[in-house]
Formats: sequence, C-alpha cells, structure tokens
Amino acid sequence: MSNAIIIVGGGPVGATLALLLARQGAAVTVLEARKQGAAYSESRALALSFGSRRILEKLGVWASLAASATAINTIHISQKGSLGRSRLHAHDYQQEALGYVLSYGALSAALDSALAEQPLVNFIFEASAEAIQHNARQASVTYRYHGESHSLDCALIVLADGGRSLDDIAGLSKETKAYGHDALITKVSAKLPHHNIAYERFTEKGPMALLPNGERDFSLVWTGKQAYIGALMTLSDAEFLTQFHQQFGDRVGQFLSVEKRMAFPLKLSQIKTLDIAHLVVIGNAAQTMHPVAGQGFNVGLRDAESLAQCVASSNLASLGSKKMLEAYQHSRQSDTKGGLLFTDFLVNIFSNDLIGLSSLRSAGLGLFDVIKPIKQHLVRKMSFGK
Repeated sequence: MSNAIIIVGGGPVGATLALLLARQGAAVTVLEARKQGAAYSESRALALSFGSRRILEKLGVWASLAASATAINTIHISQKGSLGRSRLHAHDYQQEALGYVLSYGALSAALDSALAEQPLVNFIFEASAEAIQHNARQASVTYRYHGESHSLDCALIVLADGGRSLDDIAGLSKETKAYGHDALITKVSAKLPHHNIAYERFTEKGPMALLPNGERDFSLVWTGKQAYIGALMTLSDAEFLTQFHQQFGDRVGQFLSVEKRMAFPLKLSQIKTLDIAHLVVIGNAAQTMHPVAGQGFNVGLRDAESLAQCVASSNLASLGSKKMLEAYQHSRQSDTKGGLLFTDFLVNIFSNDLIGLSSLRSAGLGLFDVIKPIKQHLVRKMSFGK
C-alpha cells in the first residue's frame, strides 16, 4: 500500500499531526483544499494553552512564533453586577504563561514552513476531497486536483477538516446541541495597556472573553442570544463600543476602536463513538465546543498528539485497525468529554437569569478564588487537558 496515512485537512490540527508523524518516521500525505498561503493573511485569533505551546516547541515551530504571540499571564474572571471575582496567575502554577494569543495565519505559515522541510510529508494544496470510503481492510479517498479526479488507498485516513460534512461518510454521525446563541468576534483597542491579562466576563446577556493580542489590543469573543448579537452587529462602531463598555466596565479604560465584526451560530457537537477501522476523526471535525473557555483548538492539538502516539506504538499490519483506533478513542475520552461538559456547564450556569442564581454565582466565584486545589485543577485542565 503506497500511502500508509492520509490526512484530509491541512489546517493547524492536520498540519501538526503531519509533523508529529514525520518526526517519528511515518510517511504521510496531506490533502488541503485551499491554495498554498491562502490562510497566511487570516487574522482570526487563536488561544493557545501552555500545553499547546509545549507541543509546538517539541516540533521546533514555537521559536518562529514566539515574537508574534501575546502571552496570557493572568486570567481575571468576573460577573457583571456582583463583587464576586477570581484571578489565576501563571507564576502560582510554575508556568511561564497560562496561554498565548496569536493569529491563525501566523500559525499556518509556521507549520507549512516546517512541513516543507519534511521529505516524509507529501502536502498537496488545492486538493478537495470528494468521497471517503472505508472497509475492514483499508480506506480510500477520491479528491479533485486541478480539475482532475484522483483516488488513493491507505491504511488510515485522518479526517481533520472541521468544515466538512460527515453525512456522506458511512458510519459517521454527530450529536449536536444548538445553543440558540451566536458568537461575535472582533478586535478592539483600549486606552490602557492590558498587562497580559485576559478577561472572562459573565453578563446577563451572555459571556464575553477579552484576550490580549498585541500591545494594547484585545481579541473579543462575545456570545449571547442570536437576536441580541444580531442587534450588536447592526450598530455603528461608536455605538458598539459604548454598549461593550457598559457591559465590560472600566478595567482597561475606554475602548478606542473596533475592527470588522463577524458572527456565527454556536453549537456543542461530538461525533458518536466510532466502531470502524481505517478512519479516524480529530479536532473540530470530531467535537465542537462553545468558545467560552477557549478549549476547542487546544483539544484538537491534543487529539493530534495522542493519535501520533498510537501510530508510533503500532506496526504496519495493525495501522488503522479497530484495536488501534479503540485505543486512541479511549486515550481521548476523558479529555474530550471533560472539555465538552465544562464549557456546557459554564454556559448554562452563567447565562441563566433565574431569580437568586446571580447571588449564588457571585458567591461561587468568591469561593473559587480562595480554594487553591480547585484552581490548580482548573489550570491543569486548561493547560494540558488532564
């Protein structure tokens, strides 16, 4: 079999997996629908955990990214209208930072540059997967490249394309919960420096995350009911900044400017337990989380790391077998389920306006701030998934 492993989707999760596999001597083909360099100008912010930085360091990629990444040294958690608040500081947990913020484009460029130096990786841009099939012996993918159709057989197909529908792939389906909420994402500049503090602010309209991104700028993720977010999208920049300031408060002074706003619907979804061979799904293709805790992308990188470890412990005859993929699913079950339940809990508890719940949330934040073992557990979960 000429192709042992094929990765469908060459975004950051798929590219990270390709590098991990190549570093351990496994040949891999990556199919990416976009043109080479198409993602490099994408300014969308990614929140990287400290554990994700460790993965990129192991691959030799972090050194070229460090200068363009903004460290998160402190996380400030608060609820509008209450005195309850909590702070997490990196130095309390012997970490250089709690996380980092950098652009999707910068990470894509760094990963592609590293992949270009790997002779074991055949990275095919402008290759759009049209059909994926699998049976007990092997898997195959049909893709279109420069107007022509091609087909490849392999021992293992890894689906890492988060935007791809699973409806046409036998044996795959997702359980999805629609929140009825949208997320608004943009970038804002503030009058005062951020001092590398990220803010998680819960309001009666929905949670907002403000991540330091650059010298005085923040990346904003503001979630709420679709009608509310829709109304925010129609405001002028000045009106939007006024509304945002009213909800967020004065911690960084006035907000001076806002970049283009985008919105998308929020859902929680997870692929159903797989009982098939030669096909595995990772990253956003496997699970989609509410962005309230910034966990989704980092869970995807941990998917890639765990899958690479499973491949390393398998021989060619067992590559892609049910036994191997069951071992992978078992290795990811706790982290994935924990992330889904944690983010869902935060959304439900902090977006609920039941009478009396606000005071309980305030008390809970205050209590959380003084119970060190719980904070230690949360930081470890956010950083490493375990």
